[in-house]
Amino acid sequence: MNRYLARRVKDINIKSNSDINAIFEQMSYSGGFVSKYLADGLQIMCDMVNDKRCFKFVSFVGAIVSTGLRGVIKDMVRLKIFDAVITTCGALDHDIAKTYSDYYEGDFRLDDTKLADKKIHRLGNVLVPMDSYGPLIEGKVQKFLNSIYNEGKKEFATYEICSMLGKHLNRSSFLYWASRNNIPVFVPGIMDGAVGSQIWLFSQKHRDFKVNIVRDSDKLSEIVFDAKRSGALMIGGGISKHHTLWWNQFRGGLDYAVYITTAPEYDGSLSGALVKEAISWGKVKRKAKQTTIHGEAITVLPFLFAAMLKKLEL
Repeated sequence: MNRYLARRVKDINIKSNSDINAIFEQMSYSGGFVSKYLADGLQIMCDMVNDKRCFKFVSFVGAIVSTGLRGVIKDMVRLKIFDAVITTCGALDHDIAKTYSDYYEGDFRLDDTKLADKKIHRLGNVLVPMDSYGPLIEGKVQKFLNSIYNEGKKEFATYEICSMLGKHLNRSSFLYWASRNNIPVFVPGIMDGAVGSQIWLFSQKHRDFKVNIVRDSDKLSEIVFDAKRSGALMIGGGISKHHTLWWNQFRGGLDYAVYITTAPEYDGSLSGALVKEAISWGKVKRKAKQTTIHGEAITVLPFLFAAMLKKLEL
């Protein structure tokens, strides 16, 4: 039989009582266009979670934490689906801010000049009152840093800062659950955000207070060199995706990899690069179970997560 014609495209049939996993199974034979990769991603995720010898990373960009997807991120950490988190400073900012305040629905087409006059920040179609962000984060982080400094702790890796922050937040927070479950949260770009700015401001009056990112590297090296196998769900690109791939190259690459992105491949960006491109760099193994899902994460991930929960009976 012609190897190109091995799998027939089948129609998707959905009834009022259709199970979400039955729909995903049908999508794997749908032929078009992103749905097949979404179905592949579900199977890879389930295989990765079921592999007890696999160390599992989740990486994500900060913007998604400003949305309701924060709840999915929190639940993935709460259920210990992943063993480590790699993210951006913005994720810390939004996690703290949403612990103590509210964000609001907006629109991409709102007048930003008028919003500025009303002291409202716009993040896509999410509205962030100024009082819910900068001043709030400043007050909370300075208080947290003072408390640990007064205990005599003066040098931290980013995963240690994240653990400290989580201890001060509530159950709605992914940092809270990471701290509670001893899941390290690495932030390679810690200075690029409100929390990072507060760390810098604190250091101006406490010159012996340091963030030691080399300690992060020490911890990550222990993880990747000890891992029998490794896998990752990468939600969005940028530094969090790259840091995940970068460290896994030292063990010969990821064994499982699922990447969700809206970025185009043709501009040569890291965010647009398909997972399979990382094979050429040794960051993903040649025989890895891998796929790239082109779709907006806040739309895609809830369905992927729901299907995974049901399939794995988590």
